[in-house]
Amino acid sequence: MISKEPVATESAPARGNTNGIVWVYLIAITAAEVITTFVNPVAGVIIHSMLLVLLIVHATRVWHEPVHELLLSLSIAPLIRILSLTLPLTQFALIQWFVLTSIPLFLTAFIIIRLLNLRREEIGLRVGDLPVQLLIALLGFGLGVMEYVILHPQPLIPALTLDALWGAAVILLVCTGFAEELFFRGLLQRTAYAALGRLGIVYVAALFAVLHIGYQSLLDVAFVFGVGLLFGYLVLSTRSLLGVTLAHGLTNILLFLVLPHLR
Repeated sequence: MISKEPVATESAPARGNTNGIVWVYLIAITAAEVITTFVNPVAGVIIHSMLLVLLIVHATRVWHEPVHELLLSLSIAPLIRILSLTLPLTQFALIQWFVLTSIPLFLTAFIIIRLLNLRREEIGLRVGDLPVQLLIALLGFGLGVMEYVILHPQPLIPALTLDALWGAAVILLVCTGFAEELFFRGLLQRTAYAALGRLGIVYVAALFAVLHIGYQSLLDVAFVFGVGLLFGYLVLSTRSLLGVTLAHGLTNILLFLVLPHLR
């Protein structure tokens, strides 16, 4: 039986004009992504850096209001782009970039979780109903094929062999599947729900989609938005990240490791 209780139910959605600013931040992050992708990456990083500082300062200024949780959590979004564009990773294989960029992001997420005194159950770090979670994981097969049809990316491994596949698969499962679900459907959805109610699921899905603008495909942005809504609802319903983590990881394993070698 799937629980109908949301992951975040401790605090009622905050009301008032203060919450309107989070939509302004979403627009600003979108603009920064567009500038990074289509205009000038350096200018985009500068804007993201300004947003990162502004979000942290703003969160401290409104610490007595529930929206401070979302503002602080939202700082992960510009940090993702800053790290992906500024870390000196040219000497590493592309698959290793995921590991190196995820380490400071994991650290940041756990610092925020501690600062906000969030329990692991509040951010979906529980198994839940295992058969249901495994059924959710199977969504990754279909989603991987669908996104591959949209993007047709180059493979991240030189050949489809067991030696090349297993290590890269573990990296994608942990550093994209678990990491991104922890950031978006765990931490961000918990804090967005507290501030915006069920609209928080839409907010996080939109943010998730915006950070895929770099693939330069409007269809992929729309696809990722839909996936974000689906994953958000599943986490809200089951109160667990396990299924969506496995589905997300499997999607990326098919998308970047398996399917490019089968065409």
